[in-house]
Amino acid sequence: MSNLVTDLLTQKPQVEKKIGLYFGSFNPVHIGHLAIANYLVEYTNIDQLWFVVSPQNPHKNKTNLLPDYHRIALIDRAIEYDNRLRTSNIEFDLPKPSYTINTLAYLNEKFPNYHFSILMGSDNLENFHKWKNYETIIENYGIIVYPRPGFDRSKARITKNITIAEGVPLMEISSSFIRNAIREGKDVRYFLPQKTWEFLDEMNFYKK
Repeated sequence: MSNLVTDLLTQKPQVEKKIGLYFGSFNPVHIGHLAIANYLVEYTNIDQLWFVVSPQNPHKNKTNLLPDYHRIALIDRAIEYDNRLRTSNIEFDLPKPSYTINTLAYLNEKFPNYHFSILMGSDNLENFHKWKNYETIIENYGIIVYPRPGFDRSKARITKNITIAEGVPLMEISSSFIRNAIREGKDVRYFLPQKTWEFLDEMNFYKK
């Protein structure tokens, strides 16, 4: 079963690995996330992909956002027994708000033999220049971009260390669609990994 990144700290010695960091709220994780993750570990140079779950901002009231560890549990059930994929709660204990540059610095310190890359959708690439210390991120970490529907590569800001992952399936499934559908009493089981759906349904998540 997938382990949290905190569990990895006890594993010595560390071997060199290329790790892709897939940031998101995953509220909930769905087959679109899994299809992208599977493609990236198979068709790029990363050895392992970590789902870095974003914590809830304590200063914002997001009633539709599941508690942090419920979202972790949903991903754990989705990627059970797949050693290419892991969940990470690394941002839960870091200062808020969570800046990617701070998360990367922390991970680099804890895992000096790992080489980290950020995985992001092309929509995030458009606003990447607004991220805190984005120049440092570009200079020191790889960025792998998976295209979203409507992505125009000719207009994208492509610089050193930014790679466009060609051939990624274009997924138009969204977590908000799933949440709204469940609230309306729709059956969305085939949009979710089976064990994720079973846990979500058992716990009555998103039904109110």
